[in-house]
Amino acid sequence: MADLPFLQEISKRTFYDSFAALNTAENMKFHLDNYFTQEKLTAEILNRDSKFFFAIHDRKPVGYLKINQGAAQTVLPNDQAVEIERIYVDRLLKGKGIGKIFISKAVELANASRAKYLWLGVWEQNEPAIRFYEKNGFVTFSKHIFELGDDKQTDLLMKKTLKG
Repeated sequence: MADLPFLQEISKRTFYDSFAALNTAENMKFHLDNYFTQEKLTAEILNRDSKFFFAIHDRKPVGYLKINQGAAQTVLPNDQAVEIERIYVDRLLKGKGIGKIFISKAVELANASRAKYLWLGVWEQNEPAIRFYEKNGFVTFSKHIFELGDDKQTDLLMKKTLKG
């Protein structure tokens, strides 16, 4: 649980930096106050089907990856896949290779668990992230609704088939 303060701080900071400009202050506050609580993050850390990985620079978290397997997957729980639920990097360090390292780690873990594919959800308005995932071999295969406060937003579901 030593990672909890790191996780809470970077979760709030990177989520805000990524989405505040395109959402209302009320919806952002609601999400940050309700989805990154110590209680929720503790439950996520303790879930044996979820794993977190941090990128650290000068003893500060500058990015993190959360992957889910089995029942921990948020939209499509199954034993054939691994979900990348969150992949966030500080805005000043985007484009420096941290995201690519996280994708490689997710592929490594998915291959070790004999998954057939990796999948994730990405907001349809987050064009830089969509381009990043496409460059890394992900293709859109479906959509689902993500609720940010009172705003129902469409996430693209993307997957990367694994060679295993």
